[in-house]
Amino acid sequence: MNAIKIGLIGARGHTGAELIRLLAAHPRFVLAFVTSRELDGQRVADHNDGFDGALRYSNPAHGQLPELGADAVILALPNGKSAAIVAAFDAAGQDPVFVDLSADHRFDAGWYYGLPERTRGHYNGQRRISNPGCYATAMQLAIAPMLDALSAAPLQCFGVSGHSGAGTTPSDRNNPDLLRDNLMPYALIGHVHEREVSAQLGHAVEFMPHVAPHFRGITITANLHLSGPFTRAAVLARYHERYAGEPLVRVQDQAPWVSRIAGRHHVEVGGFTLSDDGRRLVVVATEDNLLKGAATQALQNLNRAFGLDELEGVPR
Repeated sequence: MNAIKIGLIGARGHTGAELIRLLAAHPRFVLAFVTSRELDGQRVADHNDGFDGALRYSNPAHGQLPELGADAVILALPNGKSAAIVAAFDAAGQDPVFVDLSADHRFDAGWYYGLPERTRGHYNGQRRISNPGCYATAMQLAIAPMLDALSAAPLQCFGVSGHSGAGTTPSDRNNPDLLRDNLMPYALIGHVHEREVSAQLGHAVEFMPHVAPHFRGITITANLHLSGPFTRAAVLARYHERYAGEPLVRVQDQAPWVSRIAGRHHVEVGGFTLSDDGRRLVVVATEDNLLKGAATQALQNLNRAFGLDELEGVPR
C-alpha cells in the first residue's frame, strides 16, 4: 500500500517531538518534511529517539512548502501563525489535509473541530481540521455525559497542567526554579480554552488554569450544577454508557491521578461526587497534554481523514 506523506511544521516543541515518534511508528504515514528554524539542517534522529532515518529538519519559506509533496500538513505552531501557511498552499492551488494544533481555527465554521469522541459524527471528509486544546479535550469529555442535565448556571473547571503545556520558549510558567514547590495560576478569566469549551458545549464554562512543577499531564476538576437530582449510580451509568465504545476514554470509580496518566494515550474520568441534594456533581479527568491533548488526537484525525482505522498507530 502506498505511503501517505506527512509534513510537520513547527517540530521543535514538545508536541512536535511526540508527533515525530507517533508518525515514525505508523504503518502508513511517513514524514515528508519536518520544519524547525532553530534545528535547520540537523538530523531528526539526533534529536528524537523515536526516529531512525536520514531526514533533516528544514526551514523553508512559506512559498516553498507546497513544493515538498505532502499529502497532509500538521501545523504545530503558536497561535496566530497558521493562516500565512494555509494561504501559501491556497495560492499554489494545493489542498492537502491540514491538522492545526493551534487555536487559530477552533472557532472557524469552515474547519472541522476534531474531538473524535464528540464530533466524529460531523466528519464528512473535511480536509481542514482543527485539533482541540489539551485542557478543552479533558473538560469536554468530563462534562459531555451530563450536558443535557445541567442547570442554566455556569459550570466551573479548575485545571492544573504540567509545565510542558507552557511550551519551550522560556517563561515563568516553564521555569523550574519558579515552579519548585509552587502552583502558578494564570489567565483566570477568558482563557482560550474557556471560550472553546463554552462554544463547543453551548454552555457557559468558567475555567481557572494553573501550572504545577511536574512536566506532563493535566488534571481537570469540573463542578457541575444539575437541573435535577441524581444518584451516583445514575451518574456512573451515564458515563459508562457514553464511553463504552471509546478505547481512549476510561471511566473509573476513584478520582484519577495525574502521575498515572503521563505517557498514556487516553483520558481517565472518575471521582464522581454528589452533594447531599444530588444537584451538584464534581468530576475529575486526567490526560497527558502532549498525547491525547495534542499529538494522539492529531493522529486520530489524520487516520480518519485518510480512511484508516481511527486508532491506527496509537499505542494501547
